Amino acid sequence: MLRIEQLTKTFGRNTAVDAATVAVDKPMMIGIIGRSGAGKSTLLRMLNRLTDHTSGRVSCEGREVTALRGAEKRAWQADCAMIFQQFNLVPRMDVVSNVLHGTLNRRSTLATLFNLFPAADIHRAIDILDRLGIAEHAPKRAEALSGGQQQRVAIARALMQDPKIILADEPIASLDPMNAQIVMDALRRIHEEDGRTVIANLHTLDTARRYCDRVIGMLHGRIVFDGTPEQLTTGVARDIYGADAGFSEAATSTAIEPVETAPERAVHGAKAIV
Repeated sequence: MLRIEQLTKTFGRNTAVDAATVAVDKPMMIGIIGRSGAGKSTLLRMLNRLTDHTSGRVSCEGREVTALRGAEKRAWQADCAMIFQQFNLVPRMDVVSNVLHGTLNRRSTLATLFNLFPAADIHRAIDILDRLGIAEHAPKRAEALSGGQQQRVAIARALMQDPKIILADEPIASLDPMNAQIVMDALRRIHEEDGRTVIANLHTLDTARRYCDRVIGMLHGRIVFDGTPEQLTTGVARDIYGADAGFSEAATSTAIEPVETAPERAVHGAKAIV
């Protein structure tokens, strides 16, 4: 399915990612862990083609991703959606229009300029928001939502692209524990229910152990661990984060209330093309 072969990125004399090699043969949820500066974000950005690689290659289902240009590159970026730590929403735009921006790659410049969307796309956006428990916020400005709600809007925008792969770059780093669990639960459900591959950079071991089928550890740009959550022992974690890092075998979990079900569907701001 997805092949990363000797993928390398250098910035001058600094090597951000050093000969990374990963094979993903079936849809799964993968967590990438490591210290700040380990190369996790650069790796994801190369997969999405937001950052060009220095050497190596990425391929998916027979398509050499690292060789794509123009429209083919944009089509890949629709197939491989990106979710960011800081949400990257348009704050003053209503929620449903932010979600509909996931369709920009297949819309005309005129439709984009006047914020025109097919009615079918609007209904689909609302369905996705409903699935994520935030349909009642559809007419609100994105800036009026909490951080956790904004991240779910960002996930909904990614789902509007109908991607094969979702890349999440530290999706819960700026969230409180309750919203972090809601977001991770949503990503896990998307993997299980849709059969999509989810690759997430994560900043806690417990999150990787709890949600991921596979964990990749990076240190100084190199992949130093690739295995199951059960294989991610305290000793391995110290190898990834450094011997001075403090870890315990017990996972710390917080009791969270279940995600509420969205009630009525309201859409304002986005204008339908009938």
